[in-house]
Amino acid sequence: MLLTSYGGRMDEISESALPFPHRAGTLYKMYMRTQLTEDSTEELAWIRGLYSYLTPYTAPRTAYSNYNDFDLGVNNLRGPTSYEQASRWGKKYYKNNFDRLVRVKTVADPTNFFRNEQSIPPIVGI
Repeated sequence: MLLTSYGGRMDEISESALPFPHRAGTLYKMYMRTQLTEDSTEELAWIRGLYSYLTPYTAPRTAYSNYNDFDLGVNNLRGPTSYEQASRWGKKYYKNNFDRLVRVKTVADPTNFFRNEQSIPPIVGI
């Protein structure tokens, strides 16, 4: 488990000023990780149990885009990923900035060439 303290100058920057919205009022970023093996049943159960245990003591679950949380969902392996589907993780990573980032992605990369498991998809058909 890794805790990174926030606050200070970060509190002075608006959530909407940059894609990274986790600012005023955020005390720490908590990063939890477990090493997965071929049979990861026990490790996954442990980390999910830790999430559940900590939930009453933390703010609503959000995420930091450089620490992927695949439990929030992933892009389709084949075919386009819908806005609704991507919102499940996108709004956790980017909060209200997600909609603006989808519009930028739609203009800048309409074929979704630059993508990963939880990248922002373009709106298809615009």
